[in-house]
Amino acid sequence: MITPSPEWEKRMAALWDAFDDHEPEDLLGKVEALVAELPPGDAVGEYELASAHDSIGNEAEAADHYRRAFAAGLPEARRRQAVIQYASTLRNLGRADESVALLTAEREAASDELDDAVTAFLALALTDVGREREAAGLALGALSRHLPRYNRSLSNYAKALTQDHPAV
Repeated sequence: MITPSPEWEKRMAALWDAFDDHEPEDLLGKVEALVAELPPGDAVGEYELASAHDSIGNEAEAADHYRRAFAAGLPEARRRQAVIQYASTLRNLGRADESVALLTAEREAASDELDDAVTAFLALALTDVGREREAAGLALGALSRHLPRYNRSLSNYAKALTQDHPAV
């Protein structure tokens, strides 16, 4: 794996920033063209291809690229994003149990600015496996950290939902 140049990263970022300006197949073609500048099988390239397929609704193709990105040693800067996206893809493919397992492990393994995103996507997956009460608790707990008031109350209610007993 090579590290893409800052110029390449800027071009990729600009393409994603203009996502809504492209038809799905046009976006995919542009991502493929940029990825073609990297060595075949490059982890970052596989991640970007996965993201593009995911963004245009090609979940099965996206899943294949995510797996290849992980296998190729995706750098930490993109790894957690890829875990979130891959778990969402698995959920969309009807594999919510795998999504729950992946995101649960991710919540326990790392902590950064994506913590609440991990939790939000875990909540979605939990609803698909019939664990709606726990999902609501996780989502409300994540939300409680961002409210200007009522943080403690909402956090306590969220804990009660995830622990399956009334709030104190």
